[in-house]
Amino acid sequence: MNPPPKRDVVWVDGLRGIASVLVVTAHICRSLAPHLLSPAMSDKLPPTILQLPFIRCLVMGRASVAIFAIVTGYVNSLGPLRKSRAGNADAALSGVAKSTFRRFGRFMIPAVVATVFSWLGCQFGAYDIARVADSQWIRDTSPESSTSFAGAFYDLFKNLGTTWIDGFNNYDRIQWTLTYLLKGSMMTYLSLFALVYVKPRWRMLIVAGMFYFKWKSGDALVGFNIFCGIFLADVSVDGDIASFAAAHPFFQAVGSSILIFFGLLFCSYPEENPEWAHWSTKLLQFGYWIFPSGVEFSRYYPGLGADVLAAGVMFNATAKKLLSLRFLCWMGKLSWPVYLLHAPLIRTVLTWVLFGASVRPPQGKDPNGNDLPPGWLPIANRWIVFFALPLFYVFLYRVAGLWASYVDPWCTNVTQRFEDLVFRDDAKVDKPLLLS
Repeated sequence: MNPPPKRDVVWVDGLRGIASVLVVTAHICRSLAPHLLSPAMSDKLPPTILQLPFIRCLVMGRASVAIFAIVTGYVNSLGPLRKSRAGNADAALSGVAKSTFRRFGRFMIPAVVATVFSWLGCQFGAYDIARVADSQWIRDTSPESSTSFAGAFYDLFKNLGTTWIDGFNNYDRIQWTLTYLLKGSMMTYLSLFALVYVKPRWRMLIVAGMFYFKWKSGDALVGFNIFCGIFLADVSVDGDIASFAAAHPFFQAVGSSILIFFGLLFCSYPEENPEWAHWSTKLLQFGYWIFPSGVEFSRYYPGLGADVLAAGVMFNATAKKLLSLRFLCWMGKLSWPVYLLHAPLIRTVLTWVLFGASVRPPQGKDPNGNDLPPGWLPIANRWIVFFALPLFYVFLYRVAGLWASYVDPWCTNVTQRFEDLVFRDDAKVDKPLLLS
């Protein structure tokens, strides 16, 4: 058996950085240009450039959530699998046990802080303009302030709980994904606990079986993407597979390029009206052959596309080199605060700039002669969008950088203090923990 290849995960940060900025872009497009969710303007009209396959990946956000799940499975598995293959399974189990405990704090505490900030803004009227803006997504995700001081705190603690119970957070609707990603992390750790002593080939076979199980059970949001990440992590540390790929560079380059092509094509599948374009109609027909009956194709295709894309990138030296660029890795380091902050900032700062200077148009009178409620607040000036959007991204990443510098270390410190409080003394040092 060949030795495992050197650890190379820099490109994962780049991939995560692109996924995070595409989530932001997708929510902005959903707010200002919801027609981009379809592959054309109508069944009779041609598509715009952003509705074309491959290019529309820039405005599609569901593949990004799948990429987050793949990265979760991949990154959290890589270290334990390397230790397992090196015959140090007990150290792998020790690391998994501690990571499982820390994951709750490092995942949940920043989300709680973000919710508190959004709640404060809501109580002081930060979403008042958003609730009357001429954007359905912005209106639907902008809560009203509470009716009383006590009611405000009741609403806060209620939403802090429901975020992790059923995925509902009235102060930040996009946090519905967090409970699924946390479950995905726990699936990863549980799988590692069960499989760390299993021989590598059998482990990959079992993980592939779990991928198929999640595929057939309809768990498209996180389930099969998590096991894809675990599988790719095991493949990446397999010396025999690495040696075989290195011995056939032509086939590796061509095969990985084909995977990237089809991955991006699958990620392009529209959320709405796939029958409006020839290419998406063909994907719709193909989906009836490969997907379980009754599932949502607009979830399955981005998940499948993200899996295929990640596999292609992992074997493509050029793609990994591009994803390892310093700028993309910097974006990857800020992906978590960007994800937590972008929706509240869209509903406040961006909404204030785009809609704040306009006036709600009158709607006339009803048949009884009473004044109708005024219409939704339009964008003040269409040209302002072209100037405001680039500046918004700069502002978002500046705020995310401040979050990473101040809030993230505080959250990590809180988690560490709680760990020091509850861990046994012999578990506070990094040494193998024998579980057998």
